[in-house]
Amino acid sequence: MVTPDLVLDNANIITVDPTRPRAGSVAILGDRIVGVGAAEAFEGSRRIDLRGLTVVPGFNDAHNHMQVFGGSQTKVNLSSTVVRSVEEIVAAIAERTAAAAPGVWVTGTGYDDNKLAERRHPTRQELDRVSPDNPVALYHTSGHFTVVNSAAMRLARVGEVAVPEGGIVALDADGVPNGLLEEQAQTLVGALLHPMPVADIISNIGVASDIYLSQGITSCQEAGVGGILGTKEPMEVAAYQRARASGRLRVRVTMMPSVENLHTGAHHPDDEEPFCLDLGLHSGFGDEWLKFGATKIFADGSLIGRTAAMFDDFDGEPGNSGYLQMAEETLHTLIIKAHISGWQVATHAIGDRAIASVLDAYEEAQRRHPRPDPRHRIEHCAMTRPEDVVRIARLGVIPVTQGRFISEIGDGMLRAIGDRHPNCYRQKSFLDAGVVLPGSSDRPVVDGSPLLGIRDLVNQRTAQGAPFNPHEALTAEQAIHAYTYASAYAAFDEGKKGSLAVGKLADLTVLDRDPTAVDPTSIADTRVLATMVGGSFEFDQAGFRS
Repeated sequence: MVTPDLVLDNANIITVDPTRPRAGSVAILGDRIVGVGAAEAFEGSRRIDLRGLTVVPGFNDAHNHMQVFGGSQTKVNLSSTVVRSVEEIVAAIAERTAAAAPGVWVTGTGYDDNKLAERRHPTRQELDRVSPDNPVALYHTSGHFTVVNSAAMRLARVGEVAVPEGGIVALDADGVPNGLLEEQAQTLVGALLHPMPVADIISNIGVASDIYLSQGITSCQEAGVGGILGTKEPMEVAAYQRARASGRLRVRVTMMPSVENLHTGAHHPDDEEPFCLDLGLHSGFGDEWLKFGATKIFADGSLIGRTAAMFDDFDGEPGNSGYLQMAEETLHTLIIKAHISGWQVATHAIGDRAIASVLDAYEEAQRRHPRPDPRHRIEHCAMTRPEDVVRIARLGVIPVTQGRFISEIGDGMLRAIGDRHPNCYRQKSFLDAGVVLPGSSDRPVVDGSPLLGIRDLVNQRTAQGAPFNPHEALTAEQAIHAYTYASAYAAFDEGKKGSLAVGKLADLTVLDRDPTAVDPTSIADTRVLATMVGGSFEFDQAGFRS
């Protein structure tokens, strides 16, 4: 073996490599791992004694909204840790409006009507009381609702222009818009706030990168480049490229372009009609820092928002079983066209009816145009019937679920689905069926720290302490596997990262304790001491760089 640049020694290394599950030393040359073995197994140009600290592969969030999360740091924080009632939301907006110049937009994010004392959304009238002239937009934590005031409604001509397919403008008892925009109706206001300047997007990416590294994240998958649900960003890929060139993108990103950015193109008569980005670009193009992954398609909405497409009505709401965001035929056509053109397809489907429909489309696409290992994904895959677990396994589909939802929004989900909760956010059922299960957060919908996600996958408890689905609980080892190897697999990257093995990228995280050896309820107390990307400590609270 050539002499390594660096040897991390005297460590408790959880490799996530079945051929050597634990090790004591890892040798690194450049950005690659060149040796994994027992303590003091390697000599190198530099040696760091980790004093028994635990090392895991760098965490990989398989479904997040990185630049939106970065941007959320400048909006009014309306999360349940800060506000607990509509009146507190109104007070927070009043304070921000008082400091804003006339006519400037005031935006807030992260409110959850399920956690407010009133158990409802704010209204435009309440926002008008404190911001009659500044337009206001409040983003629900799920991303599936926006509340606006009258000034914003006037600018967006809400009530005058047609409501986009797959969206609803909510009305009050008098039949007048009350300020709540559901699903695709958010595009009415989104068009006024997007696109953003590229410089702002780069700043958002940089802010998110710094936070991710502090939480042990070395890779993430950006679920909707180009904009989703009213956030059109036609220059977002350029922003990621420039962020990488300038050093502000500090973690590896797989970009999932929204299907709205795909189009048919000129082609030779002998070729299938392409459905792609310009010049035929599709999944896989790029490098180890920035590449295209799946294309993102929306099938339905939200569980806590009760807009997901279900076979049966939501609890306590007769007649409301949610809805698809487009005609089912259109959805299937998009999926099949993307499959034919070489895309991995990632479809947002939460309700059991939406999931069943997406599986129908994936099966039909593969029947018509067989392709080896397409690894199509279902993002969220929340309400999954037993028979669809079997179909997911048979088709090789990847369910990209969010264990973090269990604690942070689990109480609201339980209220929405009642006695159907055993089908909700399955974990162990997928593993038992032989399905690869990634770890993800959907940040900024919830706090996306992987250690919180690992805790929730293991403990299956809501924020109020209620058991969610104890029969779906994972072991700590299985949860770490989800956030490392399985997430890499979901992006066709398992040959490069996701485990600590010879030839793989030197992406790893140093923890102050072993999450597999502590009381499961205390997993989230684990601290990230250092995060290495490509052989370099990019976050270093332990002083390893000195």
